[in-house]
Order: sequence, then C-alpha cells, then structure tokens
Amino acid sequence: MLKKLLQKLLKIFGKTYTPDQNIPDKLIVSIFSRRLLMLLRGILNTRRKIFLGRGVKIYNKSNFKFGKGCTIENYTTIDCYAKNSIIFGDSVKIGSFSTISTTSHLSKYGLGLNIGNHSAIGEYSYFGCSGGILIGNDVIMGQYISFHSENHIFLDHTKLIREQGVISKGISLGNNIWVGSKVTFLDGCILGDNCVVAAGSVVKGEFSSNVIIGGIPAKVLKQL
Repeated sequence: MLKKLLQKLLKIFGKTYTPDQNIPDKLIVSIFSRRLLMLLRGILNTRRKIFLGRGVKIYNKSNFKFGKGCTIENYTTIDCYAKNSIIFGDSVKIGSFSTISTTSHLSKYGLGLNIGNHSAIGEYSYFGCSGGILIGNDVIMGQYISFHSENHIFLDHTKLIREQGVISKGISLGNNIWVGSKVTFLDGCILGDNCVVAAGSVVKGEFSSNVIIGGIPAKVLKQL
C-alpha cells in the first residue's frame, strides 16, 4: 500500500525510478513525515510549495523563482540579492549545509544563478554566483562541489591584489551531466551536454559535449 502511494507521488513530481521492494514501510513512513514537515515549513516561509529543511535562510525572497517539487535541505543559505533572479526549475535539490553566494562584496552586485529541471547537488556545496552560473537540466552532482564565477586581477605589481578588482566570465554547464564529488568549477568554464566529470577535478576552459573529463586541471579522458 505505502509503496504504491510512494510510486504515485514520485510520478507526480516527475521521477521515473521504481522504489526498491526491499525498502521497509517504516522507512517510507519516516520519509513521508519528514517531507510533510519540510513542505509545511516551506509554505510558511515562502507562501509557496517548496520543501525546506531546518535552519534554511533565504535573503531577498522576492528575487527567488522556483518550479514545483524543489527541495532545499538543512542549514542551507541562499543569497538572492542579484541583478538577475535566482531561478530553480522543477524538482531541483540543494544538499544540506550548502551556500549560494551572489553579492559577496559591495563593490560588485552579483549576476545570479539559474538551475534547470531535475538537477541536484550534494551536501556542503558552494555556488559563487557573482559572475553568473547557468546549469542545465538533469545535472546530478555529488558533495563538496564548488563554483567560482569570478577571478581576481593581480597583474599590477604596484597595487595590492585585493585593490585590483575582479573579472567575471561566468560558468555554464549543459544538460545530462554527472559531476563527481569535490569538483571545482572555475570562472569561464563551459561544459557541453552529456558529460561526466571525475571526482576531485578542477574544471577550467571549454569542453564539448559527450566527453568524460578529469584531473587538475581537467582534460578530456574519453569520448562518449
């Protein structure tokens, strides 16, 4: 009975997988209870249907746009002070203890973040969105992922580095990508569709679709 109900709910939220029949009903009840509390918290906090964990902080909520079935897990912070909106598609998930930082310094108003449908990132991840970040649909990412969409200027030896300002090109990831844990994306990187990024990689530069990349800095390891 509970597994049939779970399957129906998954279908409503656009999930295509079938729950393992070995999962005990006790676990399903626990998940239902937790999700209900998260939904109630989200409605109270945003006046819209979103699943919010404990201790979530959202600044400038009016600039936060999201689709159905989104989840923001425990103690995540979202800074929505940006020139463009912070946008989540349907069924986006942000793992616990993550940070979305847009305007990190008063010298530069940040650009923002756009995440496509059914994309998710694991716990303890960081989005530095001052230069703008675009993530496509169906992008699945592990834990401790970081995005840094600006670079410090350091070429003038007569000035301190902190006084030389920053440049920003932004970061763009395509659709249907798997990113392993502890990957770092640097400003200016572009990744095409249908790619895999090996765990621990540092990604800079441009990569075409249908490749496996990895390393420090990342390079193409295999065509898909």
